[in-house]
Amino acid sequence: MIRLPRILLTVTNDLSYDQRMQRICTSLSKAGYEAVLIGRKLKTSKPLASFCFTQKRLNCFFTKGILFYSEYNIRLFFFFLFAKADAFCAIDLDTIIPCYLASSIRNKPRVYDAHELFTEQKEIITRKLIYKIWLSVERIAVPRFPKGYTVNLFIQQEFKRRYGVDYSIVRNMPVRRELSECKKFDEPTIIYQGAVNEGRSFETLIPAMKQVNAKLLICGVGNFLEEAKALVEKHSLQEKVIFMGAVSPQELRLITQQSHIGVMLFEATGMNQYYSLANRFFDYMVAGIPQLCVNYPEYASIIKDYPFAHLINDTSEKTIAEGLNKLLSDDVLFEVVQNNAMLARNSLNWDEEEKVLISFWKQII
Repeated sequence: MIRLPRILLTVTNDLSYDQRMQRICTSLSKAGYEAVLIGRKLKTSKPLASFCFTQKRLNCFFTKGILFYSEYNIRLFFFFLFAKADAFCAIDLDTIIPCYLASSIRNKPRVYDAHELFTEQKEIITRKLIYKIWLSVERIAVPRFPKGYTVNLFIQQEFKRRYGVDYSIVRNMPVRRELSECKKFDEPTIIYQGAVNEGRSFETLIPAMKQVNAKLLICGVGNFLEEAKALVEKHSLQEKVIFMGAVSPQELRLITQQSHIGVMLFEATGMNQYYSLANRFFDYMVAGIPQLCVNYPEYASIIKDYPFAHLINDTSEKTIAEGLNKLLSDDVLFEVVQNNAMLARNSLNWDEEEKVLISFWKQII
């Protein structure tokens, strides 16, 4: 029996809602690798869905902050030290240290999957001590990962400028599936999907809904969830803004398709937001719905060739409300953007990115 090359890939979430890693590990598995995706188990974690790759959750006593990261990295290191592996892959900076140490001790290849420019997130750059800690981790670790890939050209060039590493680009494209036969929600519905984190413009999106005759569904959880709920109460929007919590990928695809408009917003604070290329940008597109999107470089570059979003130049309350109302009231604009999304989904999907990913790993193992 031929033993498949075994790749250990690790994240800090509980695996259930990580569509990006589910997509990557499925592709690796189909390409002849044994992919093992490692995350953590929470008290609220649901049973894992079945995939063609292996999933492993580590138990942690702490759930957030420096104590969580310290405990998880220690547990991860010892797991890496004794688990069968032919290569290690750290997804983002918060799992890079145990990956480096274990791969060095065991003399195995290591790869850095930089989903974002971690040190430039708003919740990090606005906290001086936290920023210094993570920047130190980045400066120590990234130069020791000469092989890696990231999601867009800017982050690739920034890593090369900072640390001299030359990473590949594997964009966050979704798997193109046939659209379900379903009707839209009865009343105009706007969807936000993704982490409810700082820097995602909830401070202006939520009050903007006072001026928009539609419902807003927020599908996700994160470090800004309680603040977002407080904003809804402050502006008496409980009937218009609905928190859906963590939604399974299968259910999320259906809800997105049933919605009328998606929102793709980031504050300009920090390079990570300004030069982002988020999953939901493509998830709305592949669902065939128009979206309101910030006019930042990576998004504008794609919309120039595939105009499936209505771009706005800032994320102020006034601008967001005007943009949403424009899409809801201008039937011609709505239909054009929607049709462009339906056309773009045939070109901008995982089929081509998967080839880049597999080609990359063939050079590693």
